[in-house]
Amino acid sequence: MVERRAEHAVKFFYSHLFWHNPGVRDLFPVSSEDMERQRDRLFAALTHVISRLGDDEALGPYLRDLGRDHRKFLVRPEHYAVVGSSMLAALAETSGEAWTPQVEKAWTEAYQVIADAMLAGADASQDPPWWDAEVVRHLQYGQDIGVLTLRPHAPFPYLPGQYTSVSSDRVPRTWRTYSIGNAPRPDGTLDLHVSRIDHGRLSTALVRETRPGEVLRLGAAGGQLTFRRSDRPVSLIAAGTGWAPIRAMLEELADRPPDQDVRLFVVARDCAHLYDRPLIDAYGTSCGWLDVTYITPAPGRHRNEATERLATALSNRGLWPDQDVYLSGPAQFIDETARLLEDLGARPGRLFHDSVPAGAAEYGQGGRPLGFAEWLLNRPAPHWHNPSARAPREY
Repeated sequence: MVERRAEHAVKFFYSHLFWHNPGVRDLFPVSSEDMERQRDRLFAALTHVISRLGDDEALGPYLRDLGRDHRKFLVRPEHYAVVGSSMLAALAETSGEAWTPQVEKAWTEAYQVIADAMLAGADASQDPPWWDAEVVRHLQYGQDIGVLTLRPHAPFPYLPGQYTSVSSDRVPRTWRTYSIGNAPRPDGTLDLHVSRIDHGRLSTALVRETRPGEVLRLGAAGGQLTFRRSDRPVSLIAAGTGWAPIRAMLEELADRPPDQDVRLFVVARDCAHLYDRPLIDAYGTSCGWLDVTYITPAPGRHRNEATERLATALSNRGLWPDQDVYLSGPAQFIDETARLLEDLGARPGRLFHDSVPAGAAEYGQGGRPLGFAEWLLNRPAPHWHNPSARAPREY
């Protein structure tokens, strides 16, 4: 019942929270566009958690990490109580007559489980709430691709293939996640690969406005797209700036060469998204275990042709049941490619990618949630996701 009235529920929640606790508003993004995204993330996080209550093995680490990460928003223990009060008020408003004393008791207990786990994660963390990092180099490819080299002021731990959340004073109180495009270096610097999206205020600021000398904030590294050593052959498939974590894993493999063959598929919608081709060609030449395939649209053709060409290339390259496959790119690309690979015989347990945001099928034109009638007539399949991981990742 709440799911099909999600937009109303979340708007009521924020109205209730800010009306009764006006000081809390300062913890949230300034712009209305960023608040829209914040509302989407809240409901996605709620549904992710509620659908997994009772699964302590899966939910416990997720909630502890969520509590650890919320410190960067300056969340304090007392905020959990006021958020819980507004959450219950919003659920009651949205549920109508279905909101019985038994339902209220269940939701109250569920929220307490969530809050306790998040607080425990925040208390147990030895990491700072964020790391300050100076921009030491800014490379721009075309109008919409930027690679920023950062030097954190303190050691920043991460693994090849992981990502970090980023904030800039140019867009106050807004955080977005971006993949780290290199394996750890002796000098501690790291590269962020950023693709500007339309109406993406932070991605636009990072690609077109940020300059060396500025200081960004980094959240703790996260994500599960890290290389698993085995004796099976490997395929790496990257699209857009989803190339960044694949590049980081390739750096690791070049330093410690694998015993098995590795196939790399790089999908780009235009020449600007092949900004790292010289490096890829160098790897292809120097690493005898690496086979490289580029997938691009023909000159003058629509960029979707690249996806169609990838489907053809994957269909022509067999042995998928034997492969470990690593996917990185926009959410829809990952979803469609994973389904294609499973149809070709790839084993789901050997398809590795980070959690992806809700699919476009859940929304109508302009990205709005479905209305009640639309939802009732064509109910979407639920696409729960991990908002601390990749939502919303700005490819």
